[in-house]
Parts: sequence; C-alpha cells; structure tokens
Amino acid sequence: MCGRFARFTPQHHYASLFGAREIGNLSPRYNIAPSQAGLVARNSEWGDYRELITLAWGLVPPWAKDSKAGPRPINARAETAHERPMFRKALVRRRCLVAADGFYEWKRNNGRKRPSPRQWPAPASRSGR
Repeated sequence: MCGRFARFTPQHHYASLFGAREIGNLSPRYNIAPSQAGLVARNSEWGDYRELITLAWGLVPPWAKDSKAGPRPINARAETAHERPMFRKALVRRRCLVAADGFYEWKRNNGRKRPSPRQWPAPASRSGR
C-alpha cells in the first residue's frame, strides 16, 4: 500500500484532465504524507460541478465526534472496503480523484527502509477503484 506520493504536474493540467474548477491552490510537492494536504477532484457539495480542492489525506470515521481524535486510516482494501463500517458510506457518497504523478514503495536495504519512487508516464490519478 502506498504511504507517500508526489504531485508535480501543474494544477491547471489536473483541472483540465478532471474537468474541474480550480478552487484549491497547492504548490507541487514530492513527498506528500498521510495527514498532509493533497490536491483532489470531487463533486461539489450540491453535485452541480466538479471542483479541484485541497484536502487532508485520511478518513475521519463517520462516528467520530472530533476530527482530530482517533485513528485516521489512509488506505482501504478495494476488495473489502464496501463491507467495512468505516469506509462503507464514504465509498458510496464521498468519492474523489487524487492528483498524483507517482508514489513511493518502501524497500528494505541492509536492514533500513528506503523509498523507491514509482512514476506514471503522464498525469494520472489514484482512486478507490
């Protein structure tokens, strides 16, 4: 599972790719970690247009009274997300596309974990499907 990703393609390219209005403004980043802001395309609150905004990476569980308390999962298994109470509603109602140009896999080398970057050849997105 991905624990870090990068986005260096200019934001306006993603707006065009996703057919979205640019609302957020986020500089390119090469090491986006869980809980940090990432560029995301989603349907607007009213569903009448798609917006490109910045959101923190992580899911606040539907039963949480405070967004700062408790675990904030960053990944879900595609095979079982629809069965898990933590992800079920978000999977149906709050989908988004994450603007990303690559990600990092971690490899062990001499007992230490080192990042091994993976890059897509053209702007792409990671999604729940």
